[in-house]
Amino acid sequence: MTVRELRGHLERHPDKGIQFRLPEGTGLATHAPVSEVARIEKRFIDCGGVLRNDRFCRLQTWVADDVDHRLGAAKLLGILDKAKGILESEDLDVDVEHEVGFVTQMPLKSILVEGDCLTLQLEHRHTDCLAQDRCLPKPAPAEAIGFRKPTPRS
Repeated sequence: MTVRELRGHLERHPDKGIQFRLPEGTGLATHAPVSEVARIEKRFIDCGGVLRNDRFCRLQTWVADDVDHRLGAAKLLGILDKAKGILESEDLDVDVEHEVGFVTQMPLKSILVEGDCLTLQLEHRHTDCLAQDRCLPKPAPAEAIGFRKPTPRS
């Protein structure tokens, strides 16, 4: 989901509360605010030697002892407004950084309207080889693994 899509949900439901849901279905504490908005830029070389660039928006959550404050849609929208200058684009994908015994980043998959709350559904992030066409072994020809071409019948 992009910043633009997130913003659209927040603008349509400014009176709703915000709830983050982990990929397994459990929710973060309802008093977990967004403590940072960042534009993350990653420049890297993949294992095939190709220079790549990745850019996205990261929302960092934080669970504190202050259980009286809740993050609402209007407040998150205000935080995103303040971050416009550093985000530079609303076409960035959004992920959420949260501590679950360790710090992890999870892409924002979808937003559901559930009662008086907007539920931000997170999904697992997975690693991948971006140069599989150059790094993985080529499949063996059929003849090398015991298959023979059929012989034409006369």
